Amino acid sequence: MPLSSHTHAGPTPTHPTPTHPTHADRLGPEAPRRRTGNARRRKAAALLASAVSVCLLAASAPATPLGVGDRLFPHLGNPGYDVASYDLSFTYPGDNSKPLAAVTTIDAWTTTELDRFNLDFAHGEVQSVEVDGLPAAFTSAGEDLVVTPDAPLPTGSWMRITVRHTSDPVSADDRDGGWVRTADGLAMANQADAAHLVFPCNDHPSDKAMFTVRVTAPDGYTAVANGLPTDVDRAGRTTTWTYRTQHPMATELAQVSIGRSTVLRRSGPHGLPVRDVVRTRDRAKLEPWLKKTPGQLAWMEGKVGPYPFETYGILMAAADTGFELETQTLSLFESDLFTEHAHPKWYVESIMVHELAHQWFGDSVSPRTWSDLWLNEGHATWYEALYAEEKAGRALKARMKAAYGASDRWRAEGGPPAAPKPPEPGQKISIFRPNVYDGAALVLYALRQEIGRRSFENLERAWVQEHRDGTASTADFVHLASEIAGRDLGGFLRGWLYGEKTPPMPGRPGWRAVAPAKRR
Repeated sequence: MPLSSHTHAGPTPTHPTPTHPTHADRLGPEAPRRRTGNARRRKAAALLASAVSVCLLAASAPATPLGVGDRLFPHLGNPGYDVASYDLSFTYPGDNSKPLAAVTTIDAWTTTELDRFNLDFAHGEVQSVEVDGLPAAFTSAGEDLVVTPDAPLPTGSWMRITVRHTSDPVSADDRDGGWVRTADGLAMANQADAAHLVFPCNDHPSDKAMFTVRVTAPDGYTAVANGLPTDVDRAGRTTTWTYRTQHPMATELAQVSIGRSTVLRRSGPHGLPVRDVVRTRDRAKLEPWLKKTPGQLAWMEGKVGPYPFETYGILMAAADTGFELETQTLSLFESDLFTEHAHPKWYVESIMVHELAHQWFGDSVSPRTWSDLWLNEGHATWYEALYAEEKAGRALKARMKAAYGASDRWRAEGGPPAAPKPPEPGQKISIFRPNVYDGAALVLYALRQEIGRRSFENLERAWVQEHRDGTASTADFVHLASEIAGRDLGGFLRGWLYGEKTPPMPGRPGWRAVAPAKRR
């Protein structure tokens, strides 16, 4: 996710990582049930009869917002369960200022006994909640939906949560993200903590899951979502499109496009299906840019190995977001970036590669916590800059030297790359500061200088292979880098990742950081 206006300025986990099921188990709402419905619930209730008073006491406690302990977003995510899959159904009324009718179905495993649990959800009206087909009580607490099932849920049980709700595309005055209203419909921009403005979820990247998305819209509209299409049903004057992912995904990477759109299809490396979504009236003028994607995919594969997902493409939205976004398998771009001619050709192409690189770094390998954001943005910036060097002669060394000069100021303003300062009040996306873009790419440059080009390139390939479809932390990166270099790099990287001041650049004794201006 580049900074606003298309410009680039270039930790250790705080909670246990959920144990995720195998891909064979992540079959979505059609998965075999792990619990036996009402009979199992009656048995559990009987076994817990002696603890009824305790359960009632817990259930009567005030509902409060919870979180998984993220340093930057304390109330994001929820403990007690591990989501396996989401099934999202939206009905678009043909007017992007009116709420969508929606049903969210969540399949999950409990990781502790639960007499109630929280989902992240705000900016919609909840009509009903069911747990395993039985009505459940619900209330709100902050930006959480607090659900109380009819009986406690034992540890290690499989549960299905069904929430019928509305999804409001009109942004709240003090919030950005969620639905993006475009000139012809809607798209999504959920980073970093806005998926729960669209649908109930466990809205933290540490809990990735499979997704099925169904969108019903009036004739004349086309809907596209993450993953591959599985069904198109036409009934009367509406059409329902169904898409399904083949790899787990973080909630912040969900994408749904609804508009008067055309879907353009082509082949990428190894026959990879590439599909782009454009407003029909813009198809011809955007095609010269879109046809570059297969070559960019091949370039990235040459750097870090096979593309990690089942498809890729670009969603060219007629919207004013101020940023582009690496939504999984379908990156979101403002169409104006390609049509206004405000930026040189090489720059626009490098931004395309930035979002493409995120499919490996940030999407396939997701951050364990939001403090690990530098692993996403630093790598995407690195390959953006490397592409500009190789394809347009924009020297990487010159860009890194400029970043080095500004690094102390970036650290003072936004914190060191691996310990960014919390977002400004009411500005959740303010964590996307220069320190996690060029400031983090500078860390990678220093590491390459320290261990050599060959070891660095081996590290990059090993990183995306070892952590594919999972989550990883800064500590994981330091460990793997040390393993590949054959020596402990913890001391070397500590200053680069966590220091208030920028360490000396290996092999570049003449580089100097400019001291931040003193505040008066």
